[in-house]
Amino acid sequence: MLIELRVPPLAESVSEATLLEWHKQTGDRVIRGENLLDLETDKVTLEVPSPESGVLKEIRKRSGEPAVAGEVLALIDSDGAHAEREEQRKPQSSHVQAAATAQQVPKLSPSVRKMLTEHRLSPGEIPTSGKSGRLTRSDVLGYLQAQQPVAPQALAEPPANKPKEEQPPGRERREPMSRLRRRIAERLLAAQHENALLTTFNEVNMQAVMALRHHLGDAFEQQHGVRLGFMSFFVTASVEALKRFPLLNASIDGEDILYHNYYDLGIAVSSPRGLVVPVLRDADHKSFAEIEQEIHLLGQKAQESTLALEELSGGTFTITNGGVFGSLLSTPIINPPQSAILGMHKISQRPVVESGEIVMRPIMYLALSYDHRLIDGRDAVQFLVTIKEQLEDPNRMLLGIGSRAK
Repeated sequence: MLIELRVPPLAESVSEATLLEWHKQTGDRVIRGENLLDLETDKVTLEVPSPESGVLKEIRKRSGEPAVAGEVLALIDSDGAHAEREEQRKPQSSHVQAAATAQQVPKLSPSVRKMLTEHRLSPGEIPTSGKSGRLTRSDVLGYLQAQQPVAPQALAEPPANKPKEEQPPGRERREPMSRLRRRIAERLLAAQHENALLTTFNEVNMQAVMALRHHLGDAFEQQHGVRLGFMSFFVTASVEALKRFPLLNASIDGEDILYHNYYDLGIAVSSPRGLVVPVLRDADHKSFAEIEQEIHLLGQKAQESTLALEELSGGTFTITNGGVFGSLLSTPIINPPQSAILGMHKISQRPVVESGEIVMRPIMYLALSYDHRLIDGRDAVQFLVTIKEQLEDPNRMLLGIGSRAK
């Protein structure tokens, strides 16, 4: 019996996908639930499992071709599974036993499979740390570092725009933009064309936050299993500021203002496929530890290209941290239909005046870009002042005391 392998349902805002890679070829045996190919949408990479065991009879879509939801990608001959079951009743050779053992390994993300192929590794030889024994990208990097004492930079995957060694040398090369990169370009252009963007800046003295992290960071990590980073401070401060200035948590819907009485914060993350913005849901109900744990998990999923569509949907306000790449100052672009975005930057030691004396302090520039159609400069400036006050006196966050801004 021939079984059709179809493109799975896509998100409402996703019209089509691109075939990235087939993991099986015509004539290969497949097992029900086994990942046969990867699909790239403008948000995530999807794995397409086999609906039935059998033999891959025909492939109708090749790598690089577009496909829409419900479209037939291949045909599977389920009758081919009968012969396989007969073989399983016979004594298994060591080769068959090895294959069966490999099939018990948890499924791998596209980025992990790529690294295993490049370094000619077997997933069974690498200790795993992921949920349910899942092999992660960090596991592979750690294994490679242990096997070859070289600089970590040498083990990182090459940037997407770096010419491959097998390509002939030349002064130019051309390659198609990924679906995610095309979508990013479309959204950024739309944001600039359809919104009245304005950016306001401020600076924040990070000494109190850094002292708190230095004093309690080790105890925090021992108790909660995750490092105490800066992001939990910025998320908590942003929630307090959004409560005080609800227009920055609102959006324009036609001729109406849509106020959101919840705080789903997008956290911009750089991934091997490009910039993605997973959403931290109900941030106002989360402790510092819960925020750090969830952001760590979302960041790991972004690196492994395993974020689900629902983890990238929605969001009422976004935080982006260009400081991790060394950015001193920038004007971030809002993520429509949101109305504002907070940009974090590099912390630098700079001279400031305190009590009439010049002292060195760790200073970070903050940038708030907003839609001036909805948000006036007064609210935007005081919003940023609220965040500044929270961060310069983190005890306010810990005690739940609001800002002094009026």
